[in-house]
Amino acid sequence: MECTVRWTGLSGMTFLAETGSGHVVAMDGAPDGGGRNLAPRPMEVVLLGTGGCTAYDVVVILRKSGQDIRGCEVTLKSERAEQDPKVFTKIHFHFTVRGRNLKPNVVERAIKLSHDKYCSASIMLEKTAEMTHSFEIVDDLSDEVQVQAQQ
Repeated sequence: MECTVRWTGLSGMTFLAETGSGHVVAMDGAPDGGGRNLAPRPMEVVLLGTGGCTAYDVVVILRKSGQDIRGCEVTLKSERAEQDPKVFTKIHFHFTVRGRNLKPNVVERAIKLSHDKYCSASIMLEKTAEMTHSFEIVDDLSDEVQVQAQQ
């Protein structure tokens, strides 16, 4: 895997990253650091990549488990160290999984497998950050929250 990150010019702090698969992602700094707030901060990209990594795992695991999954959303809330390097110190993942007759124990297992075995991003971040997880299941038949569990 590779990527190229290029600063876009002498004014501002905008960078364009091109991935090895040919996709482009813009990143920018905060105004107090010379940026113009035109794109996500690099550390936000790290966090959103981690969310994408684990959500991907959960969907794949639930499909392979025969669950009728219709949607998966994960909200990540984080805290960072106050001193440089400002690594993540806490990350909470809250999953909202939609489907029909989803089994809570299977959803919980999928989340656990992602974080313990498959999600490279969260496993790396776990070296500096305390990780917590919660989830809720929304049954597409009734559109009501079926169960909420804390992991």
